[in-house]
Amino acid sequence: HIGHAKSICLNFGIAEDYGGTCNLRFDDTNPHRENIEFVESIKQDVQWLGYDWGDRLFYASDYFEQLYDYAVQLIKKGKAYVCDLSPEQIREYRGTLTEPGRDSPYRNRSVEENLDLFARMRAGEFPDGARLLRARIDMASPNINLRDPGIYRIRHGVVHHQTGAEWCIYPMYDFTHCLSDAIEGITHSLCTLEFEDHRPLYDWFLDELQTPCHPRQIEFSRLVLEHTVTSKRKLTQLVEEGFVEGWDDPRMPTIAGMRRRGYPPTAIRDFCDRIGVTKSDNFVEMALLENCVRDDLNRTAPRRMAVLHPLKVVLTNYPEGKTERLTVPNHPQDDSLGTRELSFARELYIDQADFMEVAPNKKFKRLVSGGEVRLRNAYVIRCDEVIRDGLGEIIELRCSYDPATLGAQPEGRKVKGVIHWV
Repeated sequence: HIGHAKSICLNFGIAEDYGGTCNLRFDDTNPHRENIEFVESIKQDVQWLGYDWGDRLFYASDYFEQLYDYAVQLIKKGKAYVCDLSPEQIREYRGTLTEPGRDSPYRNRSVEENLDLFARMRAGEFPDGARLLRARIDMASPNINLRDPGIYRIRHGVVHHQTGAEWCIYPMYDFTHCLSDAIEGITHSLCTLEFEDHRPLYDWFLDELQTPCHPRQIEFSRLVLEHTVTSKRKLTQLVEEGFVEGWDDPRMPTIAGMRRRGYPPTAIRDFCDRIGVTKSDNFVEMALLENCVRDDLNRTAPRRMAVLHPLKVVLTNYPEGKTERLTVPNHPQDDSLGTRELSFARELYIDQADFMEVAPNKKFKRLVSGGEVRLRNAYVIRCDEVIRDGLGEIIELRCSYDPATLGAQPEGRKVKGVIHWV
């Protein structure tokens, strides 16, 4: 969604600005939630925004064997243990934000027993949830993320889109993320502020293990766009319950939805540049995004005229049967966009909103009875007569045109209003 667009633009943009590289990596550590459809969609979104990862496309699952070896290293150092507590008991033992946690009764298992149990976890001997490999850190830490977090969990009966059914144990995100960064030689790992409390754990894993490098995690505030739902859970509900056509529904705040809505990728990049990067709450008005889109389209979009509520106009002094081909620019300030031809004839249509019998105020510069207005890229016309139907509704205007006003403003004439026509 639009928040992810900010992260994409920030990561790839900084790499571009400083001559670095940015990797595209999928943290596919939860096989229940991984979907190749989402992978392809994200790749398409990144490319559409104008970024190229080249040969730097990775998956956390590429490193499953190395991650397993790192977990074994932690066990051998006495920094990890296999815990038999149930998920409910683990939550109970963890404590709260104001109360310290309690040590698991399995925390002091020997290295040999932990190595044996972990190998048997990998071999598939235990059911889901029966055992969990945990880091041994500090159950009394004021940072609840450091209270012996999980490292590996058991997941049977799922087929991973990259590794198939090869694994039945999967690493947790916090363990995987920092080590994947180190394996890839990442120098700066940028993430949103909800991971700030996870940074001590990020650094703990890297400090305890012999990794190729020690990346630095830097956090920034999430983008919160007013009146916009970006919760994945809520957006998923909209899709699954049929409130929208899909993830690319134009009403969705997803990148695919904005693409279908007609937003140019350069406008989204400009928007992300304008809002900047900060650690403060980043509440942004929708008007700023719309202004970026409007500015971009104003510079790049070929012009076309449209009439939503047509009102017939008959030019009484224009020859019957005659049709002119008017050559007009596609963009008033950009000749490189070329020209197009318009057919101009005795009968044409303007929008009902562009005519009033009497001007409501001095700011109304469009057509009124007895008044003049210019048809865009064509002639000046004057309204001479208003035709109504039996109900008194205006159905036609009888006008006259000035043949001397095509592309010209005769001396002494000041016609300020310009309206669309077809």
